[in-house]
Amino acid sequence: MFYTADLHIHSHYAGGTSPNLNLDTIYQWAQVKGIDVIGTGDFTHPAWLAELKERLAPDGNGFFYLKKPPATTALHGIQPSHKDLRFCLSAEVSTEYIHENKKHIVHHLLYAPDFDTVKKINKKLGAYADLSADGRPSIILSSGSLLEIILASSDRAYLVPAHAWTPWNAVFGSKNGHDSLAACYGDLSNHIFALETGLSSDPAMNRRWNKLDNLAMMSNSDAHSLNKLGRELNLFDTEKTYDGLFNAVKTKKGFSGTIEFFPEEGKYTYDGHRKCGVCLSPEQSRDCGTICPVCKKQVTIGAMHQLDRLTGSSFAGRQNDNKGFHHVIPLQEILSEIHGAGADTKKVTTAFRKAIAAFGNEFAILEETPVTDIERYHPLLGQAISRMRAGEVKQIVPGYDNKYGRILLFEKDELGG
Repeated sequence: MFYTADLHIHSHYAGGTSPNLNLDTIYQWAQVKGIDVIGTGDFTHPAWLAELKERLAPDGNGFFYLKKPPATTALHGIQPSHKDLRFCLSAEVSTEYIHENKKHIVHHLLYAPDFDTVKKINKKLGAYADLSADGRPSIILSSGSLLEIILASSDRAYLVPAHAWTPWNAVFGSKNGHDSLAACYGDLSNHIFALETGLSSDPAMNRRWNKLDNLAMMSNSDAHSLNKLGRELNLFDTEKTYDGLFNAVKTKKGFSGTIEFFPEEGKYTYDGHRKCGVCLSPEQSRDCGTICPVCKKQVTIGAMHQLDRLTGSSFAGRQNDNKGFHHVIPLQEILSEIHGAGADTKKVTTAFRKAIAAFGNEFAILEETPVTDIERYHPLLGQAISRMRAGEVKQIVPGYDNKYGRILLFEKDELGG
């Protein structure tokens, strides 16, 4: 059975997230985006957990369904393609600790098959942090100790390193990370079977490092607002069950791959200083000794440079191995380029609504619908989707130091500008 899964999102209880992230709106937008299985996010937060327990019911296969789905849709008057949506109990936790005289901050994704397991996890973690303070709590605990707690809670509970290359808070982050899984998780590192690539890297980049060969590469949205749901997705062709999903990831059988940002669109791909407006490729950064030419301070080292450092080799352009994943550009961003307006403007929002009404959901437009059908609906959108699927982009503006990049599909004269 084919299905999509976004297994890293947040609720409105997490810092820096939209107040509109609740179960009803997540359900509505999952249909718009074409998501079949979605993480609950934030099961460590007591108030959110109470909502989950009240409003979700187990489906008997390790997932949950919404007892009373909203009668309305996210886009007024438009009914997206029906999705038999399932929720997977999930959370993100930040561990903060000193290891070998260096401070580390590492984010981890947690998964559980039932509320009893969540209760065990939260009871243990509550000894190291106030879980009610944030939907993504900061735990004063080593990564290895966190993994030990997860493994002890259930043989069906799992931990996956989150957005592995984010400089400030990831397992391999340049600021506060480690140089290996063993350094991060110690003797338990063999229990790590997957890695979340994050928006600033893709599987091809990660596959350059042979120390990651045994890991599956997962991708999720890490959505802090509703329209970001599903911007990266996992693809499965297996049983739509909790055990079926994670067995597929662990064995790589039934895990069909991912849809990904072009990594340059992520916020931490290149090096640089956002305040100084300085963006540097790894080569340029090395040439200037990783010192900002404007303020003369250390630049923020991004994913590409950090990967170069750990592998001992330079990133030589786009990798050719696209097996198992596809690069996409969110539909609103494509429409923004076509219409020459901001992604959140009325013009683009109207175009987005019409496209969803025509084809059912965003995943269908980006990945499944024949280009000829889209061209009949809107020639420029059809051309854009064709180019995106072929990886034929016209301009790449890389992201750096917490600033998103941009991927453009047209030359200016093609759009009349």
